[in-house]
Amino acid sequence: MVFFFIGQPQLHISYLCPFIFLMKALDRNNFLGLTDKSHCDYANCSVIIQQFPYEYTSSYLPGSSKGPAAIVKASEFVETYDEEIDADIAEKIGIGTLVPASFNDKVNEDAVNFIADETSELLSDNKFVVSIGAEHTVTFGIVKAFAKKYRNLTVLQIDAHSDLRFSYHDNIYSHASVMARIHEMGLTICQAGIRAQSREEADLIKKADNIHTFYAHQIRQNPLWMEELIAPMSNDVYITIDADGFDPSVIPAVGTAEPNGLFWGETLELLKMVCKERNVVGFDVVECAPVEGSILSEYTLAKLIYKLIGYRFS
Repeated sequence: MVFFFIGQPQLHISYLCPFIFLMKALDRNNFLGLTDKSHCDYANCSVIIQQFPYEYTSSYLPGSSKGPAAIVKASEFVETYDEEIDADIAEKIGIGTLVPASFNDKVNEDAVNFIADETSELLSDNKFVVSIGAEHTVTFGIVKAFAKKYRNLTVLQIDAHSDLRFSYHDNIYSHASVMARIHEMGLTICQAGIRAQSREEADLIKKADNIHTFYAHQIRQNPLWMEELIAPMSNDVYITIDADGFDPSVIPAVGTAEPNGLFWGETLELLKMVCKERNVVGFDVVECAPVEGSILSEYTLAKLIYKLIGYRFS
């Protein structure tokens, strides 16, 4: 029976038996380089990391399809002991890593539905799901799955761009339209760090009661912005982090960099506060486009992922 499963090339890892999961969990490319099966075997893990190297609508610099694998690889050099929370969270809760999802010829709606199905299977196993994506479009599929489980969900978006265009380049599934699709679901959206958008997006934010945006220039002028951003959130919060939400001095390897972004310390402060005051149900990190000869961005994002897992479970 085991050999039958292995011989099906289209069968995703989430369908396989625990033994197959064990084989994948012991792979050298596990997040944090974990090898002890008690810390990375699917059955033993509270947290599961899935990789979605989907890149179809990149509009400036391409390369985000390489982001998920690069972040997982860089994570091997992140210390599992976190001095801030004084704990080894990976040892405490277990973090398993699935092989990158294969999209074959799936694009646009087909890709989004595939992502939703993959995520739903993990949620049905009561796993805390962390997703590493290529372009931001993947978040739509992920949120579709989470919204089925959490009926009153808020999406916290850290991003340089509001991603609220109805369509971009005549594609409603563009990375530049991902939050428009989520807005159509009727969910509360809280945005931080926005500093590039169209008039269409600005007008939508002004008239929508369920979109709460803190622009980068407002953050610099308001010491209470974090509390005000959190206030309209429902109890259950999903977090999506576009790498370009950070200032390019922190994360330079992105497809569309914008100056005046968020810095490391203030971002961690926000994430820590959200985890303390709300129930963070999952999160994703997207849009890292690795630069040859530099590991700064992927390493920093790997550390960010582990920090956020730590805040959630400490």
